Amino acid sequence: MVLSLTPLGGIPLITPGLDLAEVILAGLEYSDLQLLDNDVIAIAQKIVSKAEGRLVNLATVTPSTRAIELASQSEKDPRLVELILNESKEVLRTRPGTIIVEHKLGFICASAGIDHSNVRGAGSHEEDWVLLLPENPDHSAEIIRNTIEAKSGVRVGVIINDSHGRAWRIGTVGAAIGISGIPPTIDQRGWKDMTGYTLQITVVGAADELAAAASLVMGQAAEGTPIVHVRGFPYPLREGSISELIRPKDMDFFR
Repeated sequence: MVLSLTPLGGIPLITPGLDLAEVILAGLEYSDLQLLDNDVIAIAQKIVSKAEGRLVNLATVTPSTRAIELASQSEKDPRLVELILNESKEVLRTRPGTIIVEHKLGFICASAGIDHSNVRGAGSHEEDWVLLLPENPDHSAEIIRNTIEAKSGVRVGVIINDSHGRAWRIGTVGAAIGISGIPPTIDQRGWKDMTGYTLQITVVGAADELAAAASLVMGQAAEGTPIVHVRGFPYPLREGSISELIRPKDMDFFR
């Protein structure tokens, strides 16, 4: 098996309303890449959010009493905390510098995935602007995939990734927050290993593994490579939802 990940060149700065499928197709041409069946396109969450206009100017936010209380505990801007509350189902942990929540989309993350870095809006200072996650990343991935498939005539998968921390290890890693045509998990229970033993509990988080690999190519700072072409994904493409990757609350030993 050979897995290749190639960042697309010629990607412009993404602004609200830009058609990401057209950006991807142009980037493939710029990079001299021809799509084949079962290729995958990995897209950084940040440009999806920007294209969907998920920018918020903190100057427009009025913090609630609850936000002011949490801001005092976490040493964060109360206006940012208000947005975190609006994007969350539940606040799970708070300490100076950190608020961990269950996002409305179901996964656990810091600050509801709201980002300051590489975010700029018109008519204000850079630090006044933040970026929210897409409202429905699975749907965002589906729209992009449908357009690419219609114009290329090939079957592809699309994955939207973001950087997530982990409760049990240091450092952020790429994680899938939206997919279309990608298997979120591969259930290997019942498969035989090299010794003939039948696997009992192994379920592979395939979408997250691919998201992490793509994140290595994208980088986390000023690399400017938010779209990655993937060839050689070792599992058959299929329909799925990011909900398959979310551990049910009654099986979450960290809450």
